[in-house]
Amino acid sequence: MITLTDTATEKVGQLLAAEGAEELALRVAVRPGGCSGFSYEMFFDGDIAADDNQTSYGDDGKVRVVVDQASAQLLEGATLDYKDGLDESGFAITNPNATRTCGCGSSFS
Repeated sequence: MITLTDTATEKVGQLLAAEGAEELALRVAVRPGGCSGFSYEMFFDGDIAADDNQTSYGDDGKVRVVVDQASAQLLEGATLDYKDGLDESGFAITNPNATRTCGCGSSFS
């Protein structure tokens, strides 16, 4: 299962609050495609399947992350971080399972 840093947890919580959709969860998935075989997908989702892996983050546990069973295997040990600086800005996944990445850094095999 993927782990969120404190910074990513805070940003996801802010986005959920801004949308007025605090009942939703952040879905992180791995899909076939991308120049190196797979790509990451993240979106807010209210349709949680019984076999989805769920983890809560934050002091209040309001930031929920869900991952489907197939993606969970590929995201084991991965970390989602958020950076807001001059060099880098946005969410980034660090995945120890990625043996190759493309130039954009969003796919692996």
